[in-house]
Amino acid sequence: MKLGKEVAEFVDPYRITDGKGFHLQDYDPADTHGLKSADRQKALDLLSSGISMLTDLQSKLYAQDRWALLLIFQAMDAAGKDSTIKHVMSGVNPQGCQIYSFKAPSAEALDHDYLWRCMKCLPERGHIGIFNRSYYEEVLVVRVHPAVLNAEKLPSVLVTKKIWEQRFEDINGVEHYLTRNGIVIRKFFLHLSKKEQRKRFLSRLDEPSKNWKFSLSDVRERQFWDQYQGAYEEMIRATSSEHAPWFVVPADNKWYTRLVVSAATVEALHSLDLDYPKVDAARRKEIEAARKELGDKPRAGQ
Repeated sequence: MKLGKEVAEFVDPYRITDGKGFHLQDYDPADTHGLKSADRQKALDLLSSGISMLTDLQSKLYAQDRWALLLIFQAMDAAGKDSTIKHVMSGVNPQGCQIYSFKAPSAEALDHDYLWRCMKCLPERGHIGIFNRSYYEEVLVVRVHPAVLNAEKLPSVLVTKKIWEQRFEDINGVEHYLTRNGIVIRKFFLHLSKKEQRKRFLSRLDEPSKNWKFSLSDVRERQFWDQYQGAYEEMIRATSSEHAPWFVVPADNKWYTRLVVSAATVEALHSLDLDYPKVDAARRKEIEAARKELGDKPRAGQ
């Protein structure tokens, strides 16, 4: 299966492998790579093609049982993480996909190191694992709200001005370790504008079918918008690498967000040169014995 140039053109502009000099303001949340509203059907067709390729690649990933793929999603509220995961993964066999959503840590989690609850949810070989939020919350919401850090029961001597730098170092080390053990990592920051977030919050108030999504706490978090943007920028700058790149995905247009995430996921799996396991001579004999027992004739070339 050849990977078309159309896939790369929706991936490369948003990939960050070296955070040096990265500035979030250089990335437009409304970017659609030249596609306009009139081209939306083309984007949907490309997404459909990507879903088909992902279905094929995931089947081979599962059968080969050597690699695993971990997709990490981070974003401000209402950026569309849930719907992106739902659409991009719509063709994936649930048996080979594991999805975890990390909210506020439980009392049990607070009695462990901050990576513990995510590390025990890593994908098995042959599987795609999805983290809807992740250990990166520890350098985002915990940084913006110091009271959360106080609840983590760290010895006071360890809470220094270097704690964020140290956490970046820890995360980079863990991600290097995981990739060296066959877990391919792709990280997505769904980059939403403050204006579009307001629009989506209002739709949750205006449309009865979306009322259940409304949370006053989400709205109140908007007062920390600038602090979050600064935290995201430093996070991406400090934790982007060749083996675990960040993708700063424009999120103001959901149809385009899904296309970019789909393309990046397909590209990641395609790079592994996946295929179904070869059948050895002993296994082939078993197949022929089973065929004979079922009363079928041997196939030509087998």
